[in-house]
Amino acid sequence: CSIPHQGRCSYIPCIFSGHSITTSKPQPGDLIEIFRGTYQHWALYVGEGYIVHLCPPTEAAGAGAYSLVSVLCDTAVVTKERLEEIVGKDRFLVNNLLDGEHQPRNIYDILRDARSLLGLEMPYCIMRGNCEHFVTELRYGRAESRQVCMTPDCLFVPVDRHNSFCLRTPDQEVVE
Repeated sequence: CSIPHQGRCSYIPCIFSGHSITTSKPQPGDLIEIFRGTYQHWALYVGEGYIVHLCPPTEAAGAGAYSLVSVLCDTAVVTKERLEEIVGKDRFLVNNLLDGEHQPRNIYDILRDARSLLGLEMPYCIMRGNCEHFVTELRYGRAESRQVCMTPDCLFVPVDRHNSFCLRTPDQEVVE
């Protein structure tokens, strides 16, 4: 399992494993990666300082370790909020992580679909339907998450740049 967040630059434009990470001003349709310490929250920038994101009940700016409880949530709501309010004291980057692999959809389609989902309660699953899956589906038409890595025996979730932990074993035992 490779953790794609190793060796990442902070606050300076850089190229990492084939995709662009920049600190440029977000443009509508850009993916926003928000660093929450132990994990990253993802959102879609829709313009004028707003983002659309899949928001589990525990996801809020500055929620810290409490946000890790979102792995236990089974639903989340699509919300539109000000980027600065969701980022809070955390940091963020524009990270269109799959642009090198997939053609982004037409910006009008991305924004139309994001607007059409506002207020909906959707299934939430860290393995198959997290906030990163949500925004990559909107931008690329493909739900993918580089933040979680699954093997037949275990689900790995990054703890920091260098470590991960196995969330569940085949016996559904939680391992810390």
